Amino acid sequence: MEIIPAIDIIGGKCVRLNQGRFSSKKVYSVDPLKIAKSFQGAGIKRLHLVDLEGAKEGKIKNWETVKKIVRNTSLLVEFGGGIRNEADIKRLLNLGVDKVILGSLMLKDPGKTKKLFKKFKEKIIAAIDVKKNKIYYKGWLKKSSKSLYSFLRNLDKAGVKTIICTDIGRDGTMKGPNLFLYRKLVKDFPGANIIASGGVRNKDDFKKLSKIGVSGVILGKAIYEKKIKIRDLKNHENRRNCQGN
Repeated sequence: MEIIPAIDIIGGKCVRLNQGRFSSKKVYSVDPLKIAKSFQGAGIKRLHLVDLEGAKEGKIKNWETVKKIVRNTSLLVEFGGGIRNEADIKRLLNLGVDKVILGSLMLKDPGKTKKLFKKFKEKIIAAIDVKKNKIYYKGWLKKSSKSLYSFLRNLDKAGVKTIICTDIGRDGTMKGPNLFLYRKLVKDFPGANIIASGGVRNKDDFKKLSKIGVSGVILGKAIYEKKIKIRDLKNHENRRNCQGN
C-alpha cells in the first residue's frame, strides 16, 4: 500500500477543507513547494495535488503552482481539479505531471471521458467523491443522481484501473477512514486499484487499510495537524520498499 500525501491549493496556498466546505478553509502554508520538498525528503515518491479553485470553477486556476512543484521536485505528481478536455491533459503531461485525475468530467460527459480513458490509458485516474453512497462533483458542491456502484461498474467496463474514492463525510475530520466502504470496493472490484481518501488520522489507520487491500491511501490534515509525523511516512515507505525487495 502506497502512502500519498496531499496538497490542496487555493490561491497558490496549501489549504485543507473540512468535509469539502470551502467556508472551512484553513491555510497551512503559503509555500506549497516547500511542503512538497519536505515529503520528498521523507522518501515519499508520489504526491496528490489538487486545484480546489479549479474543481469549483471547472477550469484549472493554479498552473504556476503545478509547474513549480513538478519542475523542482522528483515527486510523481497526480493532479486533479478543473481538468475538462484533452488539451488540459496534454498540457499537464507535457509539464511533467505523472497522472491526471478526472472527476466532474466523468459525470458531465461520459462519452468524452470514455475516449480520454482509451487514449491516455494508465495516465488517467478516476476520482469518485461520495457521501452516504451519493456521488458529488464540481468541488463537492453538486450531488449526482447516479448510483455509486453502477457508476463504478461502468468505469470497470471502460477499463479504468485506478480509482480514488473519497468519503466526503470523513475528509478533514480525522475520525478514521470508512473501512466498510473500502472493504466493499476492494471485494466488488478486484481488478481495480482502489485508493482510499478521507479521515485518516494515525498509523493504525494505515494498518487497517493495508489489511483490507487498498493499493494506496491519501492523507492530508493528519500531517498538517502533526497527528502523523513526516518520519512516520518515511518509516512506512522504508518498510514497504524492503518488503518489495
